[in-house]
Amino acid sequence: MDARPVSREALEPILYLLQSPDIKVQHSASAALGNLAVNVENKLLIVRMGGLEPLIRQMLSPNIDAQINSVGCITNLATADENKMRIAKSGALLPLIRLARSREIRVQRNAAGALLNMTHSIEHRQQLIAAGAVPVLVELLASDDPELQYYVTTALSNIAVDEGSRQLLRDTQPSLVDSLIHFVQTSTTKVQCQAILTLRNLASDEEYQLQIIKAGGLDSLLPQLQSGYDLLVVSASACLRNLSIHPDNEEPILNSGVLPLLVNLITQSGNDEVQCHVISALRNLVANNEADKTPFAEAGLFDHMKIVLSDPRSSEVVIGEMAAALSVFVLDESLWPYILSSGFLELLVPLTRSHIVELQYNACATISSLAGKASESSDACSRLAQVWDKPEGGMQSYLAAFLAVDEGMDPLLRSVAIWTVMMLLESESPDLVQLVLAHPSIIKNIDKIAQMGSLSEADARLSAYTSDGGLRSSRAFDGDGYGPEDGDLGDEHDDDDDIYQRLESMAQDVVALVQNLDR
Repeated sequence: MDARPVSREALEPILYLLQSPDIKVQHSASAALGNLAVNVENKLLIVRMGGLEPLIRQMLSPNIDAQINSVGCITNLATADENKMRIAKSGALLPLIRLARSREIRVQRNAAGALLNMTHSIEHRQQLIAAGAVPVLVELLASDDPELQYYVTTALSNIAVDEGSRQLLRDTQPSLVDSLIHFVQTSTTKVQCQAILTLRNLASDEEYQLQIIKAGGLDSLLPQLQSGYDLLVVSASACLRNLSIHPDNEEPILNSGVLPLLVNLITQSGNDEVQCHVISALRNLVANNEADKTPFAEAGLFDHMKIVLSDPRSSEVVIGEMAAALSVFVLDESLWPYILSSGFLELLVPLTRSHIVELQYNACATISSLAGKASESSDACSRLAQVWDKPEGGMQSYLAAFLAVDEGMDPLLRSVAIWTVMMLLESESPDLVQLVLAHPSIIKNIDKIAQMGSLSEADARLSAYTSDGGLRSSRAFDGDGYGPEDGDLGDEHDDDDDIYQRLESMAQDVVALVQNLDR
């Protein structure tokens, strides 16, 4: 309870007594080391002084108490990153795996805890797999002990982070998904959370996305989305987000009746993670096929989104997910009229000034898509004209800023600005055309861009952004792995010359369009 750093002189006699032939002395010495190993400095010093070897020998003892204490001590030692490699190389993994199958639950818990502590880096996860830990961990899912269940599901969740490990689990552990779904339905709250997170990590792969749905995973997840326990809702929404990636899962997900629940969570949950997972899942479900998406709007999707976007307390990450989703929703023929009539233009214009480039791009792309509807919708023409100079300077302000050739500008933002101008001119709306042509710099700067040589050196430097990231597809699906491994599918890659050639070509098209209008 009050472990403090101790000196080498304090540890030396304890390590000496750890090697006593008297089992009671060994037991007491390992208990003392285990208690001292709660302190970070002591953890490192014990290993540096050679404490692993006698602890491993004690793990091999037939005495249960000696096993409990020695494994418990190694469990504590394994929480320090510096110790993990030494433990892996010490020969401790095989005894730990063997003791995880002990008939004594206290030994099992400590051994599983030690294995769990070794799963926090890819290198150590691979060492555990090579030592044969995976089948043992899956076997332990049959235990009725909640603590052991928690350690094992957490360890498997970490192992499932790696693509190669997921393939190994898929090829060798056919019962894994069923066992995890069983835990979601029957175990303690913290085990439920970890089981769902393991399913979430597994669902980074297409095969698992389908398998989890077919195994009845939806029936287990839906009650958790309605839980009063925030971590369960976070876990369940994250898992559903990954399951929604696969196009074949759209029908069973929507048939489950989850749509109203997801829509309501946009505003009912005060948790940023839940909001992001839910809106991303809805985005995936809309993007997966061309079926009529009117039920999404009828469920109140845009009403809830507007509430969040209008709330000054909403975080940037949530607003970013909302903007990315709108850039997908607006592409759907059954949804864009709802976005237009719900007043999103007034909310999107200020987002074009965000310091986050991707948020800017998604806001601009949505506005551009609505501009593309001006040729077929008088309502679109009217609403676009209303936001020409307000709020916060309106469309004309950001279009002029993105097209200014004497300042460095991200080529993605410049390209969407040119495209928006082209859509406004092609709308054949006298009001919109006049607003564009009457602006003092928009057409003038597009004419300069059409000549290509007027692009600044700053623009050229910024083209590295495009080279690294490519033009992000507005239909990219989110694939959640474990933390930093989250990623998008569907990015396109272009070299610097391609993006500038497209900019020049679009600008030339706008110039030609203006010349035709003048005639």
